[in-house]
Amino acid sequence: MKTNLKILPFLLLIILAPCASLRLSGASEVFAPEHQSSPIVTDEQPLSGADARIERYRKGNLIVTVHDSRGRALKDAVVTVEQTRHAFLFGCNLFLLDPRDSSPAQKTYQERFAGLFNYATLPFYWGAFEKEKGKRQYERLEAMARWCAARRIISKGHPLVWQQVYPKWAPEDPDEAIPLLRERVKNIIEHYKGLINIWDIINEANSAAAFNNGEGRWVKRDGPANVVHVALAWAREAGKEINETLIYNDYNIGPQNVALLTQLASSDSLPDAIGIQSHMHQETWPLARVWEVCETFARFRKPLHFTETTVISGPKQQFDYQGPPLKHWLTTPEEEARQADYVAKFYTVIFSHPSAQAITWWDLSDDRAWLGAPAGLLRRDMTAKPAYETLMSLIHKKWWTKVKGKTDAIGNYQTRAFLGSYEIRATFRGETRTLPAEVVKNEDGTTVVKLKF
Repeated sequence: MKTNLKILPFLLLIILAPCASLRLSGASEVFAPEHQSSPIVTDEQPLSGADARIERYRKGNLIVTVHDSRGRALKDAVVTVEQTRHAFLFGCNLFLLDPRDSSPAQKTYQERFAGLFNYATLPFYWGAFEKEKGKRQYERLEAMARWCAARRIISKGHPLVWQQVYPKWAPEDPDEAIPLLRERVKNIIEHYKGLINIWDIINEANSAAAFNNGEGRWVKRDGPANVVHVALAWAREAGKEINETLIYNDYNIGPQNVALLTQLASSDSLPDAIGIQSHMHQETWPLARVWEVCETFARFRKPLHFTETTVISGPKQQFDYQGPPLKHWLTTPEEEARQADYVAKFYTVIFSHPSAQAITWWDLSDDRAWLGAPAGLLRRDMTAKPAYETLMSLIHKKWWTKVKGKTDAIGNYQTRAFLGSYEIRATFRGETRTLPAEVVKNEDGTTVVKLKF
């Protein structure tokens, strides 16, 4: 979650500065936009070309070729291509999950989550994970991650280094805190290898110096970019044997964060993905601004993860980021309709941007939502809001491939398919063959799947 600072409303209004002079030696180019975009000045512009961009960047060509045991093409075999999972990460925090709880509310929460999402953020806040020094909640987080794995939901740990939720027992002296933080990063990544491979390594370093604890004093002394560089290096060392994705996460989307990432780029030490928080408790972002945020951070040639997205479904309220959650901030039918309308547009714009790789909603249910806000896709009683149904329709219908056809004279059936996992079936003369497959090449790339009878 974003830092409880009074400067947030100001930061959310900053005009994003260009970063044309980046040094990006060694940076990945896979997710870099290949188009020369014109400035976006209206909210209609990002949506106007969204479907065409989605067709280009989120789909690829799929050829299913069907042959007999001698390699001869089988014409008129019936082929069914059915998607089972998106490559794009559609997620939410999973903080209310308790696999041991069999109550109706918990059951509904789990069903709603697994029905919509393929990506979950799990809570590794230091002060909660290790309330007493050395007593870590391994089993609780393992149970959550295994629940996800059993449902083919990818887990992300959040966050490993953050100046908030700092343990009461942890030292205020940075020289004493740094070895503990290093050991924490190393221990957690190694402990969850193979179960959790995506991590928000460090959170909101741009604002850490305002906190009078070991990490805050470390950032104040050495500077945000240096601290991020060090924390990422710890994580890379701990996860060097497997394919980890290491994220720097921040709500600061202005020049200060651009400068931090530019400094990391100059030393070839950028994170594997850039985490962008998009909490909108006060005002929704104009769609032109959503696009500009994507364009600004895409210049670093790293995948963009919208890590914490909030759009409320109740009237605006005055609240204190440092105060207790509001108790009577309620959802209303009128605001639920507005929430659903904006969510459809926001997700469409981001899904259409070639650098985006993930969107994580912040709090599935209004029950115990951050700040007490009506920020969920579900109400407190776990019934679905229109925004939940909207996302179901987009993610699992409009942006979902389920097609059927017959092979041609050379045994091929070809279609466009969203990137992701598939079950492919071919039936010929009463016999059926089934094969799992991954469509991984977008734009004009082609994935070929071979089925033999």
